Amino acid sequence: MEELGLSQDELAGRMNAALAEITGRPGDVSSRTVRNLLNGTSCRPIGRTCAALERVFGCCVEDLGFTAPRAMQHPQEDPVRRRTFLSSATGTAAAAVPLIAQRRTVGMSDVARAAAGVDALVEADDRQGGHTALEKDAVQGRDKVLELQQRNAGERVRRSLYALAAEYTTIAAWSCIDARNLDQAQTYLNESATYAGLSQDGATEIRVWINLSILAYQRHNWPEALAAAQAAQASSAARRDPFFDSLGRVRIALAYAALGDSRAGLRSLGSAQDTFTKAAQRQRPRWTAFYGQAELDHLAAVVQFNSRRNAHAEAMAHRALAKIPTAFRRNRALATAQLALAQLHQGEAEQATATAADVFTIMDGDPMPGRMRTLIGDFHRGLFTVAPSTSYARDWADRMRTEWSRT
Repeated sequence: MEELGLSQDELAGRMNAALAEITGRPGDVSSRTVRNLLNGTSCRPIGRTCAALERVFGCCVEDLGFTAPRAMQHPQEDPVRRRTFLSSATGTAAAAVPLIAQRRTVGMSDVARAAAGVDALVEADDRQGGHTALEKDAVQGRDKVLELQQRNAGERVRRSLYALAAEYTTIAAWSCIDARNLDQAQTYLNESATYAGLSQDGATEIRVWINLSILAYQRHNWPEALAAAQAAQASSAARRDPFFDSLGRVRIALAYAALGDSRAGLRSLGSAQDTFTKAAQRQRPRWTAFYGQAELDHLAAVVQFNSRRNAHAEAMAHRALAKIPTAFRRNRALATAQLALAQLHQGEAEQATATAADVFTIMDGDPMPGRMRTLIGDFHRGLFTVAPSTSYARDWADRMRTEWSRT
């Protein structure tokens, strides 16, 4: 039942369907029958019940922990006799193929196999950021999950498959956000929101809201970014877990700062930091690994910068870089670019240029995602506004042209 994601009522329904196919008459298995099988009250089920169990699960009742009636006991060496016993127990010639095979039932092991690809895609994003290959692989993963969804499955399995479809589609959307392909990202997120709702999984739903907020932020649609972040913070996952509550609150802080409401932004940032300290260490989905104290400090640097508190922004960026794991190359590069901007806006143009050059070193020759290119472009324009004739600005321009050509 765990493998197929079946409730007691669902198993009773499957058994009745099996008996209808075997005997031509409706079955009379109830949830009480199933409950007695589970709690040990019924250890030697009647022939009809045994036949239904064997048909649904595709194995003999002994393998399920029961004792079959004498007429149905199955000698392992004679599969032909086994079918004869099954026929005698039901009064008709039963097909040899079990219901689980006939209906191509999907179980939790299929869900686990389909989910294995998600972690690999998240790790690829951590290293390199959004790119076309990542989007393509995520879409292929989603399509395979949707193919499984067309097969027979219990309610729990079906919800898990919808959650997986949402995960893969959100990865594709995130790749487009990072690459600044924002229209395609919107299409993916609209689709992902549907799957997340059908999954009834809180962590999956909040991930979609967070990505919708990020997308609106990238489009400079600050009111929509705020609304999506508030929906994330009001979600069931955020109500149950301070970790997700903090994740929603920091996106609210970013939206308020971008709207020019620095007081509300800093207040929300403080709430996000306080809430994060209350989050217990426990297992959460792999995609949440990016959000720790280091990422919170990085986002705090953005909030401070947008609130025109450049010295505070520089301090928070330094704190973030001291903690961001080396495996999160994209995040380290983004925090470094944010540090360079904070230094530049404090009049430290030469130091800021040296800091910005570290972005290229961190990315180690890989093409930069569009979101990172936007930040570097902001720095480039700012540098040539304040120090256009300096030798370090000219050297920077040469380096930037070289790195830009890699994309």
